[in-house]
Amino acid sequence: MEASSPHAQFLKWEKQKPSAVFLNQPINGAYKTWSYQEAGIEIRKMASAIKGLGYPDKSNIAILSKNCAHWILADLAIMMTGHISVPLYATLTAPSIKQILDHSQSKAIIIGKLDEYPSQQAGISSDIARIGIEMYGVQESLSWEKLVQANAPIESIYNWGKDDLMTVMYTSGTTGMPKGVMHTAGNFDVVLRAAIEELGLPLEPSLFSYLPMSHIAERMGIEVYGFYSGAQFSFAESLETFPKNLFETQPHSFFAVPRIWAKFREKILEKMPQKKLSRLLSIPIIGSIVKKSIRKKLGLSRATHIYSGAAPISVDLLEWFNSIGIEIFQAIGMTEDCVFSHFNRHGKNKIGTVGIPFKNVKVKIAADGELRLKSDANMKGYYKEAALTAEAFDEEGYLKTGDKGEIDSQGFLTIVGRIKDQFKTDKGKYVAPAPIEMKLLANTDIEQVCVVGMGIPQPIALTVLSIAGKAKSKEAIIESLSASLKEVNAELESYEKLEKAVIMQGDWTVPNGLMTPTLKVKRNEVEKIHVPKYPSWYHTKEGAVIWE
Repeated sequence: MEASSPHAQFLKWEKQKPSAVFLNQPINGAYKTWSYQEAGIEIRKMASAIKGLGYPDKSNIAILSKNCAHWILADLAIMMTGHISVPLYATLTAPSIKQILDHSQSKAIIIGKLDEYPSQQAGISSDIARIGIEMYGVQESLSWEKLVQANAPIESIYNWGKDDLMTVMYTSGTTGMPKGVMHTAGNFDVVLRAAIEELGLPLEPSLFSYLPMSHIAERMGIEVYGFYSGAQFSFAESLETFPKNLFETQPHSFFAVPRIWAKFREKILEKMPQKKLSRLLSIPIIGSIVKKSIRKKLGLSRATHIYSGAAPISVDLLEWFNSIGIEIFQAIGMTEDCVFSHFNRHGKNKIGTVGIPFKNVKVKIAADGELRLKSDANMKGYYKEAALTAEAFDEEGYLKTGDKGEIDSQGFLTIVGRIKDQFKTDKGKYVAPAPIEMKLLANTDIEQVCVVGMGIPQPIALTVLSIAGKAKSKEAIIESLSASLKEVNAELESYEKLEKAVIMQGDWTVPNGLMTPTLKVKRNEVEKIHVPKYPSWYHTKEGAVIWE
């Protein structure tokens, strides 16, 4: 692994195995593939086209697309020119796109696979060059395909130094304006070298990319890991074909957020209710056949490294997957630390924790319980935001993560909530909602939950029902959630005990602005809508479970 940047790693594998499949893109049910050599030629031609636009060195070039083959081709083309990539979430609205493009002063934007591009176009100023990819139905002033056809491959490929700024990644933001996190080629290099060695990640794997590539977890854990390991990448064509595409890929490494793991469990139990599943699992030979069958149908028959991150996952869910032979390693990382933080690993997987740190990460817990980290992979700062950058680090140069953590005697880290998520009840007591929410999510009738309590004596739980929950009668839901409240309250301090579970009328989604693109609940936005109703919900005599 002598090369020290993502695109140098791609070039190494391109030279070693030019005819090996690099990209598999499903289009209308069939796959279009690129070998390493074919991709290399197309990337160089696009790099030549970008260079021909005549921008100053180190200009910002944006990417707006769902995960697809061209996301990777575009990123590598930008790297080859020495320009800086600015990835945008594919679900952003026009005003949010404009906000980021203006702040980053992006010179051009590559537009790929999208669901709602006509409604997003207004967010791109007329002075920004638009390169549209016709394969995905995007017709723009510049065509990716025509530029590739018209340009010869670039001859002089930029040679990245470890301190060169390579990308500005805007946070998905559960609160406020997204911040542009600056990462260098060296940051990426530090993380991938450590991850491949310490986690024992496979080389030349098959990978499946579906979570937003504009998020640091997918960017590092799939895209950049793929460059360093000589991977073959496959993608989901749509939400509907996701299970089929994952099944066809059977990746060697797989990462999902807790909400997706919950959905997987829900689908399995739809086909095989828990009673039947438990009975079959208890029969030795039959049990192992059932486990093998579930793994294969999910698309995980070859997966040796299976991860959950981006948000807390309940112990109940991890134990349930363990019971069907799927060991999930919980991990933690953030855009600012380039996911160079804590991971559970083979032989060192402590359920309920987010694992132990990488060797070259210094860790401390501040006086207020905040987890702080120091490493060579920490961001170089927030783009054009010197004051915010200064606030992000303490006097010893440790990154303030905003997570409240506890470290046990074996070095395993448990996250007990976000510092800013704590709220004070009318009784003057501070409550950390995250651990309570995790306990409630053990109930499969609940899909999303937000524990709140500002302005009332005791906390209440705002809940969104799962598909299984929505299929039940009102009486059955009251019984189910009342039992959960009783069970959870038995484990809580008196000031933390939940007074009510309030069932929401609508779901919290990315389009309605109540979830981030990485499927985390935007607590501030949920509270903004509902806080005036807390006192009436709290004081109602209807019972412990009420409807909005």
